[in-house]
Amino acid sequence: MAYYVEIHPVNPQQRLVDKVVEHLRHGEVAAIPTDSGYAIVCTMANKEGLERIRTIRQVGAKHHFTLLCHSFAQLGQLVILDNSEFRLLKAATPGPYTFILRGTKEVPRMTLHPKKNTIGVRIPDHAICQAIVEALGEPLLSSSLIMPGEANPLTEGWIVNDALGAALDVVVEGPVGRGPTTVIDFSDGEPVITREGAGDLSLFE
Repeated sequence: MAYYVEIHPVNPQQRLVDKVVEHLRHGEVAAIPTDSGYAIVCTMANKEGLERIRTIRQVGAKHHFTLLCHSFAQLGQLVILDNSEFRLLKAATPGPYTFILRGTKEVPRMTLHPKKNTIGVRIPDHAICQAIVEALGEPLLSSSLIMPGEANPLTEGWIVNDALGAALDVVVEGPVGRGPTTVIDFSDGEPVITREGAGDLSLFE
């Protein structure tokens, strides 16, 4: 069964955050709360972890993974942005948005969309998630924890633990945000909203 830990939603206990990060650095896979529901995460270069996430989610090679970032400076190293994209992303972060953009050489090729060379990036507005990414010192590779056949991510840690505790190494208990992120795809140069979720959509219309 997974290591199950409850972390304070406003003032995350550093010793518990560090314990989660230790598991991640050892190549393990975790479920953590974010501002849009639970996500399954591993370190960015963890190929085995990536395949485990694909298996849990039952998704194929064209699935868009998302890199959870701590800051805009960190995000900017991972994707190619022109000036207008830079301004839009800067205005919308942190927040419940996922941006699909072309990845830079800093992003492991195995995580990119095989044809478009794109990756999702976002900066969650969530204390626990932010604390974990900051302590790790690099972005987390993630996918929303949506069970096969369902439309929305799981929102309760104990349910995640009951359903997937045998398939995960770590489950972090904590509150989540208000539903799925809004996904904005910049693959063709102009912002296209491919999923309407939380957040103000007028920024991208």
